[in-house]
Parts: sequence; structure tokens; C-alpha cells
Amino acid sequence: MNEKITVDRMLLRIVGILILSVTLLTWLHSIYWLWALAFIGANLFQSSITGFCPLAIILKKIGIKSGQAF
Repeated sequence: MNEKITVDRMLLRIVGILILSVTLLTWLHSIYWLWALAFIGANLFQSSITGFCPLAIILKKIGIKSGQAF
């Protein structure tokens, strides 16, 4: 697997893992975990409009190569 890891790909992976994890926590533990899903969704929505994503900034600072979106 010789792929180039970019901020875009890593961001999608992290957000996907977060969504699946929080969904599982909601199912197994408490319905209040849905607030975390709402936060993730709101952040994705505002990032699609403004282009500002805190996770993308963090990923760039740790040395991951920029992609097309971020």
C-alpha cells in the first residue's frame, strides 16, 4: 500500500472513526452522545463553507502534507 497520506485523507479517516465510535457509544451507553455527533456534523458543515478546520490545522502542524481541500 504505497499511498500518499494528505491532510484531506487523514481528516476523512479520523472523522469517520469518530462518527462510528460515537454512534457505538450512543447505542451502548447513553443517548447524550448524540451531542458529540451534532458537534462533529456542525464542524464539518461550517468547514465546508468557510474552509476553516481546526483538525486540518493540527494535522499540518504535525507534518502531514497538504491536500487539495486543506
